[in-house]
Amino acid sequence: MSEQLTQPETLLSSSFMRSLDRLDILSRKILRGKQQGERRSKKKGQSIEFADYRNYVVGDDLRFIDWNLYARLDRLFVRLFMEEEDLSVSIALDCSASMDYGDPNKLLYAKRIAAALGYLALVHYNRVNLYACNVTVVDHLSSLRGRRPIPRMLAFLQQQQPNSDESLPAPGNFEQTCKKLAILQRQPGVVILLSDFFDKGDLSAALRYLAADRYDVYCIQLLSPQETEPASGGIIGDLRLRDMEDGDLAEVSVTAALIKRYQKNLQAYCRHVREQCLRRGIVYLMSETSLPFDSLVLKYLRQRGLLG
Repeated sequence: MSEQLTQPETLLSSSFMRSLDRLDILSRKILRGKQQGERRSKKKGQSIEFADYRNYVVGDDLRFIDWNLYARLDRLFVRLFMEEEDLSVSIALDCSASMDYGDPNKLLYAKRIAAALGYLALVHYNRVNLYACNVTVVDHLSSLRGRRPIPRMLAFLQQQQPNSDESLPAPGNFEQTCKKLAILQRQPGVVILLSDFFDKGDLSAALRYLAADRYDVYCIQLLSPQETEPASGGIIGDLRLRDMEDGDLAEVSVTAALIKRYQKNLQAYCRHVREQCLRRGIVYLMSETSLPFDSLVLKYLRQRGLLG
């Protein structure tokens, strides 16, 4: 049975955490870690598991020469081994006002994804950084490692709330957020952005801050069923609509024809987000919050290569 969304204080159930234990976060790139961990690096190192040979060059450690191979081939080869090291995993959670919408709620859904990915990274002794973002990075929790900080990580995610002062709307600023992330995130690693990407700024300019070889970036766009199918959320008839982030007002007559036009524009915008990600070498994923959470993590994220 699919696990249903629950209250924020139970972002992850104990049974779901047990199902996560057999997975790990993957990186498409060779990213150098700081300490030994449980991740099997693509980089060759000096662990006990043999990986390959290469030709000996002057200066190589003589302890790693395969003398048996030398006796057979009369050539010097150095043994290479798989190295296990920690991976830096940074998770940026969009807490702008537009995320506090939908049933299931987008922000709660994003928190649960962040909790699952953070848990996975910590149990494999990788380094975890969490960022809460609104007009920029407004809160962060850095350099967590091991199982002990898991309750601290969950508490950090639970306490994150969108801007609730309607008299002083604070629209998200994705460009400033990415710029601040690049400043704070000095270590190479995986960067995961959880957002609806509803931003009026220049998305291409924002993503360029994270389009570097030292980052392996995943953008996960989350939409609610009420956004993809407005009629299901009661959006019909003569309405006065208010932008949740900047307070802009619009009086509209919502008809079936207008909803169809809106859906076409939404699909075009999602394609735009995807295209901008692909241009920067960033993996783009999109999901509705109606997708059961366990299916998203255990199936969809594995199919897209983030987990394995």
